[in-house]
Amino acid sequence: MDLHDAATPPRRRRADARRSIHAILNAARVVLGERPDASMEDIAAAAGVTRQTVYAHFPSRDALVVALIEAAAAEYLAALDAADLDTAPPADALARLLDVGWRFLDRYPLLLNATAARIPRPDSDPHDVVPPRLERLIQRGQHAGDFDPSPPAAWLSAAVLGLHHTAAAQVAIGRLTTQEAEALCLESALRLCGGKARR
Repeated sequence: MDLHDAATPPRRRRADARRSIHAILNAARVVLGERPDASMEDIAAAAGVTRQTVYAHFPSRDALVVALIEAAAAEYLAALDAADLDTAPPADALARLLDVGWRFLDRYPLLLNATAARIPRPDSDPHDVVPPRLERLIQRGQHAGDFDPSPPAAWLSAAVLGLHHTAAAQVAIGRLTTQEAEALCLESALRLCGGKARR
């Protein structure tokens, strides 16, 4: 056993470990967002820790990426919880949900990268967080008369998410600014659901 470890109280070691993990995950978020093929050494350097420290917490690159996506999913879920989607007027709730998505993609650009299909997916994937909430929101709007009740809510939910992904892809390739894509996506989503476009 390392003499330093033996002399350091367990609570201090746990706090140090939490700080290291946070620094590594944050570095992975930034570095992999810019360069999805970045190495563990690149991430360690950005985190200000040694390569050995990264491997002590994450035994492989895939394990680190999975942990990053799990952290992203938890963050996404917390942002959706804070958006008051179940009580805000349906059109406002839809705007808030899409806004949370834009803020999330801005923070985790790795998920927009064309190579993302090769990224290992954890059990708690951000892609699984939104559809049930969006479908419930649309159903509420249909029952309230704010959205067209004819199309199935599940279909509208999938179509709105498709619009959001397409708008994000247009930003990623430089065809739209984020501001243009956000406005077009919201207007199109409201029209798709049979709601009134916001001015």
